[in-house]
Amino acid sequence: MKEQALKYLEEHQSETPSKWREEAQWRRENHDWLRYSQRIAILLLFYMKREGLTQAAMAERIGCTQQYVSKLLKGTENLTIETIAKIERATNQKLMAFDA
Repeated sequence: MKEQALKYLEEHQSETPSKWREEAQWRRENHDWLRYSQRIAILLLFYMKREGLTQAAMAERIGCTQQYVSKLLKGTENLTIETIAKIERATNQKLMAFDA
């Protein structure tokens, strides 16, 4: 049984090595800012749905391309403060707050 399983796995292994380990390490190393990026993506998605906006319309409001809005909505874009401010201005919503 074990030999059959090993043979099956060898026959069906990918020609290119998987990068899951490197990707998992990257997610661990970037966890903090990824969490913020994902939260902003969710808020942006809710806003767009509520307002009935397409990615192109949102891009026009922010002042970027539709492709960049698509990246934002994936929640893996390392946003600059400038971009966050543009999103806040376009949506009239605060995305970041600082406690003193």
